[in-house]
This record gives sequence, structure tokens and C-alpha cells, in this order.
Amino acid sequence: MDVLYFAWVRERIGVPRETVQSSAGTVLDLVEELRAREARYAAAFADISALRVALDQELSNFDASLAGVREVAFFPPMTGG
Repeated sequence: MDVLYFAWVRERIGVPRETVQSSAGTVLDLVEELRAREARYAAAFADISALRVALDQELSNFDASLAGVREVAFFPPMTGG
């Protein structure tokens, strides 16, 4: 699946997107796999309460299933202004 990173998540990881081979069943499982990769991922996903996730461009939750999902996007909450 394609994993996209936006704003400070992208800055910490160092890439805007990547294709990930994963056996994760949920978004949280995927986050755990990514955290275990290396320090830059651990830093980006240290506090998931500061993140939002979209699955195939639909806002979702971290306990959502990844079955059939082609794209996962991580980004900080949007603020108005």
C-alpha cells in the first residue's frame, strides 16, 4: 500500500510517500510496524494523539481495518485561520 506523510510527519520521516509491504490488520498495527523501523519513524509516531489518518482519502480511526486499503495518509489535525 502507499503511505503518505504530510507536514511535520513528512519532515521527521524525510519522505513524502512510500510503498509499504505490511501484514498489519489495523492502522495502529501499521503504526507499530513503522515505529519499529528506525528512530525517525519512532519520532514521527511517538504521540499518535497528535495525528489524524485517512484511508483511501477518507478520514478514519487508528483502530480501522486495512483490508482492501490502497492508501494510508498521516497528517496533523487541520486548524482554521
